[in-house]
Amino acid sequence: MASMRNWLKDPDAKDEGRVVVVHCKAGKGRSGTVACSYLISEDGWTMEDALARFTQRRMRTGFGAGVSIPSQIRWVGYVDRWSKHGKLYVERQVEIVEVHVWGLRDGVKVAVEGFVDKGRIIKTFHIFNKHERLLVVDEQEHQDSLLAHPPSTNEGKDSQGNLTSTTATTSSTPTHKGSEVGGPDVIFRPASRIVLPSNDINIDFERRNRATYGLTMVTSVAHVWFNAFFEGAGPENSGEAASSGVFEIEWDAMDGIRGSSKKGTRAFDRIAVAWKTLDNHEGPQTIITEPQIGEPVPESTAADWQRANAMSPTTASGKDLGLRAEGPGSASMSKASSMGSLRGEPLSSFASQDSDDDEAGFAGVKAHGIHQDSLPLDFAKEERRSSPEVTGNGVGLGAIADIIGGMRHVRTNNLPDGKPEEEMKTAK
Repeated sequence: MASMRNWLKDPDAKDEGRVVVVHCKAGKGRSGTVACSYLISEDGWTMEDALARFTQRRMRTGFGAGVSIPSQIRWVGYVDRWSKHGKLYVERQVEIVEVHVWGLRDGVKVAVEGFVDKGRIIKTFHIFNKHERLLVVDEQEHQDSLLAHPPSTNEGKDSQGNLTSTTATTSSTPTHKGSEVGGPDVIFRPASRIVLPSNDINIDFERRNRATYGLTMVTSVAHVWFNAFFEGAGPENSGEAASSGVFEIEWDAMDGIRGSSKKGTRAFDRIAVAWKTLDNHEGPQTIITEPQIGEPVPESTAADWQRANAMSPTTASGKDLGLRAEGPGSASMSKASSMGSLRGEPLSSFASQDSDDDEAGFAGVKAHGIHQDSLPLDFAKEERRSSPEVTGNGVGLGAIADIIGGMRHVRTNNLPDGKPEEEMKTAK
């Protein structure tokens, strides 16, 4: 924010009409988060007005909000609170103590992720296995365990001493809109400590069902990002954020696939993540303030988007619904016994790994010419492709999924060890 401010508001600038170019893939979610954050923190806009203006200028009527991903809206709220309370931030190392899950379905993988390399890489720090899962028989077990970590209510006092509250998206009464009966309540307790290098935490969920030929069918993908400094009411308490807390969220409020609301079948009803910060002797804290106008702003190098191998397998691969080769990360995870465990969900809902989410994201975004005149978007539709993982005869996994789902006719010579139809004879 300070770098953008210094460029746009430099009193010694000799050129007029300076601009800042903000971009991402669709120019919507991440770009909107940055644009709204600037309006709030540097121009004094309210959060509501900033989000509304971005939607008005960037989106076509009837296509929804510009910034719509729950975690991105949460971060805009963080920036709003940061701006109102002195723009002070304290970076800390955070330990994930437990993850409580209500209504956990079969075959769900739970992972803890965070940033490394100054935020340029998302790393998977831990994937829970079945030996770290404790079945909860009585709801009181949840409550007794969570008592040691007071819920994150983001409560504090404003400059006049009045109590303020900006509670995160939580609820004590989970809703259930799916057709599948809810699963058991469980507590995931890591066998070894999970320590993240910063306040930023991502809890990632992926549900898999057994398929055939060593493949698994991914039927749901969801995740949520949150920040322990803000959830611990750091801005409202002059940087003295709580040293522990509980972040709660329901399934319907989770982020979906590639910035959409699409998550697939329900994987759980509600989660609560118990966290605590490391003591100063274990992990020193870093106080960060915004540079004043004219002061140098520390800059970091851009992320190397080609360094996919530096990321963990679960993060580097594009997460989507559909068939996927079973990897070592899912070996110790219990999976539903068959596709029949989807209980009435149509296979066609998950058959193809291809997704139109990206194209849908572009559909409602306005384009502008050099004179700010609105131009129609005509993005060329990318050539649909099957999964980059293929079978031995070169048939993509996405194509196999279409065949299983009855969505595609295939010639016999395209099947493993198959012969051309004209060479086949009727059995006697």
